[in-house]
Amino acid sequence: MKALVYTAPEKVVYRDFDEPRPNEGELLVKITNVGICGSDMHAYLGHDDRRPAPLILGHEASGVIEEGDQKGERVVINPLVTCGNCHYCWDGRSNLCPDRQIISMPPRQGAFADYIAMPSTNLIPIPDDLSTTKAALAEPLATAWHAVLTANRLSYRPLAEAKAFVIGAGAVGLGSALALKAFGCKEISIAETNQLRCETAEQAGIEFVFDPTKENNLTDGSMDVIIDAVGSKESRRTAIQSAKPGSVIVHVGLLDGVDGFDARRLTLQEITFVGVYTYTMMDFQQTVTAMAEGKLGALDWFEERSLLEGPNAFSDLLQGKTSAAKIVLRPC
Repeated sequence: MKALVYTAPEKVVYRDFDEPRPNEGELLVKITNVGICGSDMHAYLGHDDRRPAPLILGHEASGVIEEGDQKGERVVINPLVTCGNCHYCWDGRSNLCPDRQIISMPPRQGAFADYIAMPSTNLIPIPDDLSTTKAALAEPLATAWHAVLTANRLSYRPLAEAKAFVIGAGAVGLGSALALKAFGCKEISIAETNQLRCETAEQAGIEFVFDPTKENNLTDGSMDVIIDAVGSKESRRTAIQSAKPGSVIVHVGLLDGVDGFDARRLTLQEITFVGVYTYTMMDFQQTVTAMAEGKLGALDWFEERSLLEGPNAFSDLLQGKTSAAKIVLRPC
C-alpha cells in the first residue's frame, strides 16, 4: 500500500509500505480521509520521543470496512485502543487506561495510509447524512467535547450563563468554542495569533476572535471558563491571568509541559485547573451524533488534499500558510 511516512525531523515521504494484517478481533479499514493533528506536527518537528522515525503518523480518520459481515460500512475510527478490563475502562474512563495505545505511536502505525487494522470495537458507524470527510473531524471534536463536558461538570456557573475564553483556534480550540455554543454558552472569545485562522473562526460563528499579540488579551480576571487548547507557557500564563476567582481552567493543549503555571494565584483565588486527555467512547459517540445533527455547525472549516500532497501540507501548516483549522488528507 501507499503511506505517508515520517522519516526524519521535518520530513515525511509518500512511499510503499507493508499492508497491515488484522489480529484477532480487528478489521481491515480502507482509509478515506485523515486529518493532520497538532501532535502529528509535534512529531514532524522531531519533538515527540514517543513517535520515533520511521513511522506512519495520523490518527484522525474515517474509512470503509474491507471485510466480514460489515464490509462496505462507513466508519469513523476511535484511535485510542484500550484494554477493556481495568477499573478505568469499567468505570467509563477508558482514556485513562494504563495499557492504552493510540495509532500513530508504536506499536501501532497510523492512518496516513491506504489501510489500517483496528479493533472492531473502535469503529463507529457514520450516520447517513454525514460525509466521510467531515467524519474525520470527529477525533479533534471529541477531544473538544470532552473538554467542555469537564468544564460543565466543574464550573460553579452554568455554561449558559458563563463567560468563556478559548485559547487557540485550531481544530480543538474551534471545536471547543462550537461545543460551548452547543451547551448554551453565549459569551465566547477565542485568542489566536494566526490571522487566517481568526477569519475562519469568525466565519464559523464565533463573534469575538482576536490576536492576543495585538489586541486586548482578556487578562483582566473576568472569565468563568477557560479552555487552553494550546498548552504552552504563554497560553497557561494567559489562562491563569484571565480567570476570575472560583473559575475553571481546562488544559487540553500539549505543546509543552513547563512554565507559565502560577500555583499561588490558583490557590488564593480558588481557581480549578484540570488537565483533560482525549475522550471516552461515550464522548466520541456523542460527538458523532452532534455532528450529524448539526449541533456543531456546518463543519466547513477544513481543507482537503490528497495524501500525495502530504509533505506540502505539513510544510504549509508549519509556515501558517493555510486558513483552515484542519487539513484533511485523502488517500489516492
